Amino acid sequence: METLDIELNTNKVYDVDDATNIEVTKTVHQISTDSWFQVAFILTSGVNSAFVLGYPGSIMVPLGWIGGVLGLVLATIVSLYASALIAHLHEYGGQRHIRYRDLAGYIYGKKAYSLTWGLQYANLFMINTGYIILAGSALKATYVLFRNDSMLKLPYCITIGGLVCTMFAICIPNLSALGIWLGFSTFFSLSYIVIAFVLSLKDGLQSPPRDYNIPEDGVSSIFTIIGAVANLVFIFNTGMLPEIQATIRQPVVKNMMKALYFQFTIGVVPLYLVAFTGYWAYGSSTAKYLLNNVHGPAWVKAFANITAFLQSVIALHIFASPMYEFLDTKYGIKGSAIHVKNMGFRIVVRGGYLAFNTFVAALLPFLGDFMTLTGAISVFPLTFILANHMYLKAKKEKLSSSQRFWHWLNICFFFITSLVATISAIELIVVDSKTYNVFADL
Repeated sequence: METLDIELNTNKVYDVDDATNIEVTKTVHQISTDSWFQVAFILTSGVNSAFVLGYPGSIMVPLGWIGGVLGLVLATIVSLYASALIAHLHEYGGQRHIRYRDLAGYIYGKKAYSLTWGLQYANLFMINTGYIILAGSALKATYVLFRNDSMLKLPYCITIGGLVCTMFAICIPNLSALGIWLGFSTFFSLSYIVIAFVLSLKDGLQSPPRDYNIPEDGVSSIFTIIGAVANLVFIFNTGMLPEIQATIRQPVVKNMMKALYFQFTIGVVPLYLVAFTGYWAYGSSTAKYLLNNVHGPAWVKAFANITAFLQSVIALHIFASPMYEFLDTKYGIKGSAIHVKNMGFRIVVRGGYLAFNTFVAALLPFLGDFMTLTGAISVFPLTFILANHMYLKAKKEKLSSSQRFWHWLNICFFFITSLVATISAIELIVVDSKTYNVFADL
């Protein structure tokens, strides 16, 4: 592919692909500046976000011991494989593809560029909405520990969470600028994970035998099991892997693989501990938010909830960064982060984007359903279907017939799974919408 650099009056630089007629805007955000270790912590922050407190109830309960353990292990292996495929395509064709849609556009053309961007936007929007629901739920759980008078309702807590996320987004201009906040994120994650693990372990040792039978309720149980499978892939969402890889220093692929190996080995240990210990301690009665099950000093549980709230704010910023990069690049927002124009832009644009996220979160605060829907309609296509097909198309001359068959098998399997999981997710949301009013105080 031949490229041509064109300087426009707006000082934006484009790579023009003559074959596909796609203009790829060079980013105003930082690239090639971060170590593989910092990128590994970004990836691990996403995996061990406060969503882990929901995995015992949303994954282990519907699937049971055998299905849950095997599902988590297989999801880890398959997700590492899919992530490695995307990582190895980062410099395909002799140039870096710093956005997922840029890579898809380079391989397929203009229509795929637009479709991938649409899928990625939907994916990130729903993840961001889920983080705001999670932040609000953690804040509500903290309040209930000391006052259970229903004065501070969940929609109010979600609104507060959305406001804090907005303030953080205004102050942190880009992904690389997280810096020390990744250290805080790790501390927050370890805090609620250790507390949840220790208190669950204590409760489990002191409790009588638990019921681990998978809840049976006819057709609805089938939808719940399918939803749990979608939640498995939600854990390792790689729908913005090229954007994260764009920040890493050369050699890009080698360093990214180091970060991925860290994420899928050391990085998944805390997740496993919480998922398995939480389910072991409470069985089929495990709540969708584990800290609602544990018993212990109120101040300890409050600290765990507050750290879950704060970590959700940082994790949201990671998953919102592709949208911020798109908007900043489109409108030429670069230079000093505290420049009046740049600050004003972030207040208005990022504030407006997160305000809409917050409204949707407060309107439909069904955290588990959002995880299921996100996994079904965006994570499956972006992480598994597209990753396998792009690799197949890019490397087709170098793959054996058995390797091509393997990739097509993955594509077909995850396509069918995605369709079934989407139907299940919609059904679960419809059921919850009938059970609860909008702006429900769950």
